[in-house]
Amino acid sequence: MFLRVSSVRPAGRSPAAVTAAILVVMAVALGTTACLSLPSRPDIPDSEPPGVGTPQPYIDINAPGRTADLLADWAAPIAKSTRIPATALTAYGNAAEIQRQQHPECGIGWTTLAGIAAVESKHGRHRGARIAADGDTSPHIRGVALDGTRGNLKITDTDGGRLDGDATYDRAMGPFQFIPETWQRYGVDANGDGKASPDNLDDAALSAARYLCVSAHGDMTTPEGWERAVRVYNNSRQYVLDVRDHANAYSINVRY
Repeated sequence: MFLRVSSVRPAGRSPAAVTAAILVVMAVALGTTACLSLPSRPDIPDSEPPGVGTPQPYIDINAPGRTADLLADWAAPIAKSTRIPATALTAYGNAAEIQRQQHPECGIGWTTLAGIAAVESKHGRHRGARIAADGDTSPHIRGVALDGTRGNLKITDTDGGRLDGDATYDRAMGPFQFIPETWQRYGVDANGDGKASPDNLDDAALSAARYLCVSAHGDMTTPEGWERAVRVYNNSRQYVLDVRDHANAYSINVRY
């Protein structure tokens, strides 16, 4: 069970569309519409499951320290075009690679992890949070108290406030918005510091990948399996579409 962190999208046309309109008006005024060339944006596919994007290379997932750092060269050009923070991107790639080597039957792509993290926490940057070189996010991202109000589930405290800081009700935690009960079942260390933290992107991404693969009954390569897994975060079709659209954009190296 997870709690989605709401994101705000600007209303109306995008800045790119507004800029294009201004250029057209200027061109008409100058009588140069015939030679005006506007930048084109590739169409974002609407496939389910989303495309897996640029495949992460093989790395030694048992190497000491933060194995996600081994993906820095792979991540650099993708981060530049998608505007995903490079540290977050290496965390997604690391999680997908670990699953590929340990559970190849699942078929989870880094793009799906990136799509979920984008919707849940803006890649760990919700409300100005920052990402450290080891994947830690601060200040810690916490959802509202799950007290049964405002359409939320009522989940009384399951961790004594040790993880989420609330000893009365549970709260969703970190860049992937785990609730304490789920984290205690699936949380793992992925950045090599010897502890599993929901506030670390490496740990949270791998834990999410494990949970998604289980929720998909071991196969995220089918539309049914992929959607079943994504719905564990938010059981709504609109949420599935939001994650899908982000992931498909990242699959063709486009910012969303």
